Amino acid sequence: MIDATDSSSTRPYLIRALYEWCTDNGFTPYVAVRVDEGVRVPNEYVKDGEIVLNISFDATSSLKLGNQFIEFKARFAGTAREIQVPISHVLAIYARENGQGMAFPVLASSDPGKVITSSGEVKSPASAGGSAESGSRTVQLTRVETEKVSDDSPPEPPRTPSGPRPVLKRIK
Repeated sequence: MIDATDSSSTRPYLIRALYEWCTDNGFTPYVAVRVDEGVRVPNEYVKDGEIVLNISFDATSSLKLGNQFIEFKARFAGTAREIQVPISHVLAIYARENGQGMAFPVLASSDPGKVITSSGEVKSPASAGGSAESGSRTVQLTRVETEKVSDDSPPEPPRTPSGPRPVLKRIK
């Protein structure tokens, strides 16, 4: 039996799957990347330590979505550049047209087993509320029913049932 700590990260597989989904549906795949010294991108396009890259077939050449790096060549303001992004620095992959995709937890650059929380604090995956590598958490949503409105009257906002507000429940 393989221990979860011995298995490889799911992040590169999810990135490749979402890239394929985007291209199969005619969407433009974008990746949001956390930039530091281990990322090779044009620094003049980096804002607040992040950059968003179009990784579509039309925008890149020699694209390689590997298990450790995303590598490709692209033109920025007419100049060809070689781009190299460690998989651990990918914050999200999504379709430009509708925003559908997946966000990943920010991993501390010095230790891939650590997660940077929204407050900037570095924690281990267990204390941060989940696995750093899985990047996904299962939540159970409570459905809010809306009243049916006839076609001739203006729509009303959805009403919540009486009682406490619905909450998200984290399932591990």
